[in-house]
Amino acid sequence: MDRKIEKKTWTRKRIATWGVVGVFALFVIYSFVFAEGGARLNVDAEKVNIAQVKEGEFREFIPVDGNVMPVLTIRLDAIVGGVVEKKFYDGGILVDEGDTILKLSNNDLLQSFVREETQAFILVNNVENTKLGLQRNQFQLKQNLVSLDFQIDQARDAYQRGKPLYDEKIISEQEYLTLKREYDRLMSQRAIQLESNRFDSLNAVLQIAQAEQTLRRTRNNLDMIKSNLDNLFIKAPISGQLSTVSVEVGESIAPGQNIGQIDDLNGIKVRAAIDEHYIARIYEGLNGTFDFDGKNYELVIRKIYPEVQGGLFAVDMVFTDTIPQGIRRGQTLQIRLQLSENITAVQIPRGSFYQTTGGNWIFVVSEDGSYAVRREIRLGRQNPRFYEVLEGVQPGEKVVVSSYDGYEDKDRLVFK
Repeated sequence: MDRKIEKKTWTRKRIATWGVVGVFALFVIYSFVFAEGGARLNVDAEKVNIAQVKEGEFREFIPVDGNVMPVLTIRLDAIVGGVVEKKFYDGGILVDEGDTILKLSNNDLLQSFVREETQAFILVNNVENTKLGLQRNQFQLKQNLVSLDFQIDQARDAYQRGKPLYDEKIISEQEYLTLKREYDRLMSQRAIQLESNRFDSLNAVLQIAQAEQTLRRTRNNLDMIKSNLDNLFIKAPISGQLSTVSVEVGESIAPGQNIGQIDDLNGIKVRAAIDEHYIARIYEGLNGTFDFDGKNYELVIRKIYPEVQGGLFAVDMVFTDTIPQGIRRGQTLQIRLQLSENITAVQIPRGSFYQTTGGNWIFVVSEDGSYAVRREIRLGRQNPRFYEVLEGVQPGEKVVVSSYDGYEDKDRLVFK
């Protein structure tokens, strides 16, 4: 009996056919998803910012804040202490050089002046009295010598007349020797008198020199105290604008205490605060620019303060040409501080993409503008407007510079 053979649904031929179809489908899916850059994402073209890569002049500069201040500021410090007796000016006004701002009183200083002045008068009197004494001694010496010379002349005459009388035995030897001894005594007395007076004169001269030296020191002390008395009047050292005077009448002031300052209004400078990261690249002569009232002005660094406070250090900058009209003390300026010379470089505008890529890659737009593909790049220096591109893109190409949030793992952006 013949048996009916049932036809199989999945024959080898059919399995092979469907296998080929499956492999082709997988290939199509793979090509769609992974080909030409791998993972892709459809994005709205209006939600991305596209910029063109260009080649041109590039300058590396950083933005810093600068504060306008006078080119010279003089502190007003009390040289001597005292109590404020009178206040002539308050702050915020213009003063001329030599104007008295404060008057202080100091009784101890005044008493010291009186004592030194009295001592100086006493020394002057002592010197004068010593000089007068020396002159009196000179007169007395002359008087004594006149009297002594008279006696010597008499003794000489008697001695000379007595010698021939003694030789002729008219007078005794005793009388002759008496005449000789009297003459010799008077001559010795004259020599002693001259030596004594010479000693007294030298001693008087020494006393006068010592007294005059003491007098000079006393007068120097007196001048110093007098100068300190003058310093009780605190005066403006220059003409300018007086800041707030921070003391009141009756207040005690210690030596060296600051009571205000005067700003020289004949010029201004700009003090800028810079991040310590750039301290090794900042030097005197470095230029900076800023915009004011629709014009561009140039500054140059003249002084660097290397002390770092709060991660910042300061520099003083001055104007290279004209000072802007209308600029005021205390005003803040936005300065572009140039860190390098002008060079020609490939560059792209700054954008939010850098926060995601760190400057290591970027999406480059196709020629027809329908999509953008991921490409490795290498960036160099930067300024507030551009990045310098060392490799990866060429001038004329376009790149996506807006935020890459959600694009981190994508290789292609398809614009719609």
